[in-house]
Amino acid sequence: MRMILTFSTRRREELVDITPQVAQAVAGSGIRDGLVSVYAQGATAAIMIQENWDDSVQQDVVDLLRKMVPRGGWRHDAQDGNGDSHLKAGLVGPSESVPLIDGRLGLSQWQSIFFCEFDGPRHERKVVCTVLSDR
Repeated sequence: MRMILTFSTRRREELVDITPQVAQAVAGSGIRDGLVSVYAQGATAAIMIQENWDDSVQQDVVDLLRKMVPRGGWRHDAQDGNGDSHLKAGLVGPSESVPLIDGRLGLSQWQSIFFCEFDGPRHERKVVCTVLSDR
């Protein structure tokens, strides 16, 4: 079963918790045990599983990536000024897989699934959730 999540982002760089939407896709699938693949469509976005206790970890991720890959000076900037966004998305990666256990996401208490925006704000972003049964 496949579901496409559609939403907007508010800042150039941010992590958006999409765990409730992914959980809803899983619930709608009726699949109890298996795997859900969560894939960000877009060359300047990524998916990350990270701590959800407070916003400090998400902001630390954004801050770290800004230090590692600063804006400006990249060859791709000549096209549309977002060379750093492409590099950050490539470092984090476009997808994550989460096990399904008894119809629920197999995340720990402190984990959430985050959409990583590196070239926002965007009116429309899409994430493909593919739910697979182990049977």
